[in-house]
Amino acid sequence: MVNEDELTDMIVNMDLEKVDGPKDIWEKKIDLDDGRSLVVGYEEESKVCQGLTKDLTSGTDEEKCAITYSWYWEVRDSETWDVIYENHDTDLGFCSEDLQRAWSDESTFEDIGDVPGTELCTWSDQNGIDDIVEDIIDDIRDVVKIQ
Repeated sequence: MVNEDELTDMIVNMDLEKVDGPKDIWEKKIDLDDGRSLVVGYEEESKVCQGLTKDLTSGTDEEKCAITYSWYWEVRDSETWDVIYENHDTDLGFCSEDLQRAWSDESTFEDIGDVPGTELCTWSDQNGIDDIVEDIIDDIRDVVKIQ
C-alpha cells in the first residue's frame, strides 16, 4: 500500500527524464510497493510557429513557436512492464515558447515569455505538475492501493 502524501511528494519532486527517440517526451518513473510502477510524463501535441520581424542585428527573419504538451500517466507491472492502467486522454497540458525551454517541474509562468498567438498559451491552459497531482492520484486510486 502506498501512502498518499509520499506518492504526492514523489510525483511532484522526482525529476523528469527525456525518453529516447525522435519525439519530445519526458517521463518520471516511480516504483510503488506492490510490484507496480507509476509513469508520469508529457508529450508534444502540436507546434504552431509565427514569423516575426527581421532581426536588426543579423538581418535574418525571426520565428517564435508555441508548442503544446499534454500530460499522461500509466500504471505498469514493474517486472514485465505491461500496462495495467493508462490515461493518455487527459486535457491537462501546457505550452512552451520553444523546444529548448520546455516546462520542467520547476518552471514558472515567467519562463514561458511572450509567445505569439497567446490564444494557444493562456494562463488558464497551463497545468504544472503541482496542479495535476491530485487528478493523477484520484484517477489511479482504484488501481493502486493508496492510504
